[in-house]
Order: sequence, then structure tokens, then C-alpha cells
Amino acid sequence: MEEWKLRPARDHGLSLGASLRSTRRDPGLSSMLAHGLWTACVRGYVAAFHRLSVTGRENLPVGAPFVLVANHCSHLDTLSLLAALPRHLSRRTFALAAGEVFFASLPGAGFAAFALNALPVWRKRTSAGDLAFLREQLVEDKLVLILFPEGTRSRTGEMAAFKPGLGGLVAGLDVPVVPCWLDGTFVAWPAGRRLPRPRKVGLRIGVPLRFAATANDKRGWVSVAAASEAAVKTLRGLGVRNA
Repeated sequence: MEEWKLRPARDHGLSLGASLRSTRRDPGLSSMLAHGLWTACVRGYVAAFHRLSVTGRENLPVGAPFVLVANHCSHLDTLSLLAALPRHLSRRTFALAAGEVFFASLPGAGFAAFALNALPVWRKRTSAGDLAFLREQLVEDKLVLILFPEGTRSRTGEMAAFKPGLGGLVAGLDVPVVPCWLDGTFVAWPAGRRLPRPRKVGLRIGVPLRFAATANDKRGWVSVAAASEAAVKTLRGLGVRNA
């Protein structure tokens, strides 16, 4: 029989504020309960207020780990992707969010961590070591990560080029990257608008991509970003533009 070993929490020894703002945060019982309640509310909200429709749900991997990538126009994007996932995966799902926006204050960091299950990505502070740890955590903990490779919300509804950071996360790993396209979120809740409008939102999920044979170097990262961007654009061509 294999010897059972206790693994201490990855954020053991960190203060509350440091833990909330760290990619090494381990979700405790309170965080899991808060996220479960939030996810249930999100499902009800997007179904009732935005009449979320999902096509291609059969393309979702049965189990984790995998990464969801999509165009990014609105705060509704994360909520819509989260609502589309099977319930058994919700507690393993983390959204990568801009640390400067969602984790700037302690109350904001608490909401992002406990409700959204967000992990911070700092535009100027995320190091190669942080990225390497995320790669390890993705596989070891069998996570689902929500990532928007454009890096920020579109101000026009048009999709920008994908940044190579996605490649740094998955190149060389046998982890599916699932391309997605979101329609209607820009109209419903664009950047700069305080509250969302009750507009219909659609989500199309594509066939997963794999990059296990792609080199984990700068050239490989650019290749991963380009292939993922092309897959998302293909899904855009199957429906109405997000504008």
C-alpha cells in the first residue's frame, strides 16, 4: 500500500492579504463554499438575464486539467464560461484575472478569491517562476483555467491578437486548450458601463487543441498563441460578430 503523505497548504505561512494575492493560494473549505454559492447564483443569473445559449458543449473534456481560452469584451465573459461548465468541475475552475484590477484592495481581493476563484496575473510583477508554478499546479491539481489571451477587454468588440503568455502556460504539456467564442457580451456589458443590460449571450465551444509536442520556448509560445487565436476566429465565423 502506498504511504499516505500530508501535503501542507501551498500558501502556508502567508498573511491573509498575501495569500489572497498569490497564485499559490490553496482553496480552503470557506473558499469552496463561497465559490459554490456564487457559481449557483451565476448560473441562474446568466440563464434568466442573458438567456445564455451554449453550442459545442460536447467538446469540453470530461475531466481536468484543461484551459478555456476565449475572446474578451466584458466581465460577463468569465461568468458565461463558468456557467457553461459541468458542476463537478466548478470547484477546480480558476479564472486568471488582472491583479492590478481585481486584487488592488483587500476587499476586492477577497471577493475575487472567494467568489470568483480568481488567480492574479500581474502585468509587471508576474515572473517566470510564477508561470512555472502555474504550469505545475495546472497538472498536479487537475485544474480548469479560464484565460483571455488578448490580455484585456476589447473596447470595440473586435478581437485583438493573442499574447504568447498562453504558450508559456501550456507548451510542452499534454493539457487540452479549448477555444471558445462569446457573442453578445460586448453589447450586454462593455467596458466603461457600470451595469449590464439584459441582452442575449451565446457561447460556442470548439474542438480542443493540444500542444504537447510544441517546444516550451519563445517560438513555441508564439505558435500556441497563433493556433489558439485562429481556432477562436474560426468559431467567430460560425455566428454573429460580438458587436
